Amino acid sequence: MPGKLYTTGEVARIFGVSYVAVKKWAYSGKIKFIKTPGGKYRYPESEIKRLLGEQAPRGVAVVYARVSSADQKEDLERQKRRLLEFAKNKGYQDIIVLEDVASGLNENRKGLTKLLELTSQGQVEAIFITYKDRLTRFGFKYLETFFNSHGCKIEVLNREEIKEPQQELVEDLIAVVTSLAGRICGARSHKRQKVVEAVKQAVRDC
Repeated sequence: MPGKLYTTGEVARIFGVSYVAVKKWAYSGKIKFIKTPGGKYRYPESEIKRLLGEQAPRGVAVVYARVSSADQKEDLERQKRRLLEFAKNKGYQDIIVLEDVASGLNENRKGLTKLLELTSQGQVEAIFITYKDRLTRFGFKYLETFFNSHGCKIEVLNREEIKEPQQELVEDLIAVVTSLAGRICGARSHKRQKVVEAVKQAVRDC
């Protein structure tokens, strides 16, 4: 008996590749498969373990999760569970979990600061995030370049744009307006407060 058999989709999720990529592996002989009477491809567990062994990383992985407010803690835990599972499926044994409850525009996040510190010390081989904007709202390419320059790669589980909760988008918009209005009108200016309140009202009227 071949043991547990995996579908093409399951193999794709384990290795973080596309469905088509797994099929190409099968066609090229990179992974052995069994064809069911119905013509479906099934992959023995022994093949999965063999490929994972060949690709087994030796460094430290960091899973980074972020939400903007405390009432999104359930989503935070969900992110961490998914990321941990994904990192383990990639073969990582030494995994550090970092998290933040803060806006993606906040540059002083404790989790992000720790991540930058570990990476600059050459301790991190891979970073796992669910969406690009979990790491930062703006400037993702700059951070990616920084991490890559220290031999660290970023793996994003979902490449499509996230459909964010309206609350988080509004909070980030207010943060940007507050910052810019403060620079233009002065941090304690009455005009600044009027600008911020006008934006808040416009959002409520949407």
